[in-house]
Amino acid sequence: MKRHDRLPAHRARRGRILHRGLRVFSAVIRRLPLGAARGIGLFLGHLGWHVLRHHRRRALTNIAAAFPDWTPRRRRDTIRKMFHHLGITLTEVLWLPNFDAETCARTTTFEGLEHLRPGEGVIGITGHCGNWEWTAHAIALHTHLTVLHRGRDEPKINLFIADLRANAGITTIVRGSTAAGREMIRALRHGSMLAFLIDQNIRAESVKVPFFGRPALTPIGPARLAVRMGVPITCIFGERRGNKLHVRIMEPIAVSTDDDPVALTARLTADIEAQIRRVPEQWVWMHDRYRERPKWEVVIESDGETAKA
Repeated sequence: MKRHDRLPAHRARRGRILHRGLRVFSAVIRRLPLGAARGIGLFLGHLGWHVLRHHRRRALTNIAAAFPDWTPRRRRDTIRKMFHHLGITLTEVLWLPNFDAETCARTTTFEGLEHLRPGEGVIGITGHCGNWEWTAHAIALHTHLTVLHRGRDEPKINLFIADLRANAGITTIVRGSTAAGREMIRALRHGSMLAFLIDQNIRAESVKVPFFGRPALTPIGPARLAVRMGVPITCIFGERRGNKLHVRIMEPIAVSTDDDPVALTARLTADIEAQIRRVPEQWVWMHDRYRERPKWEVVIESDGETAKA
């Protein structure tokens, strides 16, 4: 039985209501000019700052641990801007059915586009920085893109996201599905970029690597796959710059079958941390990044073998 098949009735009902509301809201947003859609998002983000007190407190606690030398006022200003940014990001995502090459040229700038390798299997790594869905749509105009999706409890929301990506030619693989491993290998062998977000603590095999000076569980699967197949791996980040989205593609890291996936995961996480430090208001600070998950922690033994904690 799949996880969502045994959801409590109230959660299943909530998921259906959320999905219907999202469909209606999306139908409205995508008929608006982009600037108007962003204005609505800014309003929603400002409302969230005032209403979502639990998330606001958690975000303030997390950013205080990451930037202990900052003043309380600077932290509050950054988290308030984060809420604004996330509100805008939401409406931008709902507006994405309008996205095409002309829109991309008008709204999106690139750095390191020469690092893309269309037709060559490569693993792309990013985090919840900037507008990650917009970044995916922009990349998909230049190379075939396959993304690994961490499914929500609400199956219809998963379908909504997959459909949004499919309209842009992006293939979605659901993490944890029985065919996920084969589909990932097939995507790389067929010359697709296989993209992962690894900046959150999730139910996946993970190792502790430094993140803002503290060990944080981070998915090791992407690095293991790169080492196993000997494919390059690159970081890609989206960054809001005024009314434009800037996509930065870093130089690919050559990976061999002798490389250490833990060290590679730590290196990628350091790149994500550097991006967050560049624009801290464009990351999701309310996420519980340092949560303990013994079931999913992978411990590297002295002989190089792995075991669960």
